[in-house]
Amino acid sequence: MTALLAPGPAPRDLTAHGTAIDDHVCCHGTALAHGRRAVLLLGPSGAGKSGTALVLMAHGLRLIADDSVIVRASGHQLWLCAPDTAPPTIEARFVGLLGADMVTGPLQLQLVVDLGTAETDRLPPQRKVAWSGAEADLILGAGNSGLWPAVLQYLRGGRSA
Repeated sequence: MTALLAPGPAPRDLTAHGTAIDDHVCCHGTALAHGRRAVLLLGPSGAGKSGTALVLMAHGLRLIADDSVIVRASGHQLWLCAPDTAPPTIEARFVGLLGADMVTGPLQLQLVVDLGTAETDRLPPQRKVAWSGAEADLILGAGNSGLWPAVLQYLRGGRSA
């Protein structure tokens, strides 16, 4: 028996985390690939985007882009890719820039994680981000010490309630 997700709050506008330029949004964030789907980590400087990405990369996800990510809408889906000038590196704070095998996009955006906002609900409503008529799932992750295993499982199995 599968639980039905109750409707959540209105989708958040993705441009709150980036700048809309013609046919895309340039977001300050880090994107990772899980197969042919992607997760986008957003938040202010120092929120833990690259650190969370490094943990996820150690568990099999691959880097799409660190620091700057291009998001486009097609149909009802959002798609990610790295800017043309993105280096194949990820920042490890207090260590340096580390080489990474980058995945070329576009990849379908499955999940956005906002590392700048804490979740207050134990079982939160289904949240979304939206841009140009397309949506992706959103979870709030600031201060959540159990975030990275939850993100891995979300990418593997989705959310049922």
